[in-house]
Amino acid sequence: MLWDMRMRTFLFDLDGTLIDHLPAIHRCYCYTLPKMGLPAPTYEEVRRAIGGGLPNAMGKFVPADRVDEALAIYLPYWSETMLDGVALLPGAELLLRDLKSRAVQTAVFTNKHGSSARRICDHLGIASWLDDISGAEDTEWLKPAPEFNAWMLERLGASTETTCLVGDSPYDVAAAQAGGWKFYGVTTGTHSESELREAGAANVEPDLPSWAAKWGFSGSDQ
Repeated sequence: MLWDMRMRTFLFDLDGTLIDHLPAIHRCYCYTLPKMGLPAPTYEEVRRAIGGGLPNAMGKFVPADRVDEALAIYLPYWSETMLDGVALLPGAELLLRDLKSRAVQTAVFTNKHGSSARRICDHLGIASWLDDISGAEDTEWLKPAPEFNAWMLERLGASTETTCLVGDSPYDVAAAQAGGWKFYGVTTGTHSESELREAGAANVEPDLPSWAAKWGFSGSDQ
């Protein structure tokens, strides 16, 4: 099956879609919560919490009135250590390179802090294959707010009808629905195929190489 050539802008979530950053994220929670007299979370607890932005995720571990306190501990440590425990997911670089060779736009559209996302993409060597990298604190919105979608399209000079989003969570599904975009899901992140389909995803593959092979792109590292 070949890709829909009407699609001219491919937006990618970052964590769980293009990269695996969970080891670093888990380490930072395990650093933060004990300093507040709270138990360190398990790897699985952190995995299930992330996706809706850091304050939202932190609020699943600390009372609402202590989220700012937790962030004041977490963020400096994160800034110091975020590059220790991050890796590209299989097929990510090849897929981005292939898309760029077809003269389509590619961009990261994430609820991770935009400054962190840009630093990570540069560190992993994929920034040159992306037309834009935008995330939390670049605007006042997070996915799935339609205002964030509109801001992103305006930034890229893209149109609703020719844009699709590739992601791994119900937040991504909801963002695509809010924007009127096509959505392609992968299960390399925080949610299963059944969870993505329950959220409304029609197209779900286990990983980027499978997605790339189905639609006629290069995405296998083999």
